[in-house]
Amino acid sequence: MQKIKSTKLAQIFLAVVFLFSTFAGMAVKKSGADELPSLKGKKVLMVWGGWDGHYPKELTEKVLAFLKEEGAIVTVSDSLGVYTNKELMEEMDLIFQSWTMGQITGEQEKGLLNAVKNGVGLAGTHGGLGDSFRNNTEYQFMVGGQWVAHPGGVIDYTVQVTDKKDAVTKGLGEFKMHSEQYFMHVDPNVKVLATTTFTGEHGDWITGAVMPVVWKKTYGKGRVFYISVGHTPADFDVPEAWEILTRGIKWASGSKYLPKEEWMSPVYPGK
Repeated sequence: MQKIKSTKLAQIFLAVVFLFSTFAGMAVKKSGADELPSLKGKKVLMVWGGWDGHYPKELTEKVLAFLKEEGAIVTVSDSLGVYTNKELMEEMDLIFQSWTMGQITGEQEKGLLNAVKNGVGLAGTHGGLGDSFRNNTEYQFMVGGQWVAHPGGVIDYTVQVTDKKDAVTKGLGEFKMHSEQYFMHVDPNVKVLATTTFTGEHGDWITGAVMPVVWKKTYGKGRVFYISVGHTPADFDVPEAWEILTRGIKWASGSKYLPKEEWMSPVYPGK
């Protein structure tokens, strides 16, 4: 009898722990996500292509499912030529690009830059936004950074959330990744939300270097969001990485409807 009673008590305890964990997780998500603009009815252009090693089509499909769940109106293109469609670009609220190591024409680049300058948001991940067009410095200026190297290739590393107040990262903490740890050239005026610290194991000259992983900025009137995670779509099976990406997409979609954010200190703390 005592054994049965103990078993029931244990089951009740585990149930309570499970419920507490579930609601705590929900609270973490809501703490930041509820402060962000809705995607319902927003017009989103998704552009994918370039190097297949980053699985641009598969990542696009993963994000597309999220956008549809949120009620966005989505147009998908596998051609950079879509950037020259001025009428379409002016209608958009957000561009999500997944295009690595590509070549973009002057007309295509101009169409993209002008759209963002005029208030279309821009969001992307890893090489799909941060290593898209290596010969186009104005494009890199807009994004806020450019990939340089990923020492050691796919490795274990940690991401530290450094901005605990911003809605994109609020309620989220440190998390582990098994992926490429991006070393980048970064605009010093971006608002950094998360960083990673290099150990020096794969290059002693970068020992202790603190590198932005997540940032946001503006280019003209457009909001730009970037996260360097995303070597493969599986990177976003890490809950914190996916949460930051989806929140960042929401934030970037608000360019045309919300006032420009001002931040006086782009400096980010080291570890």
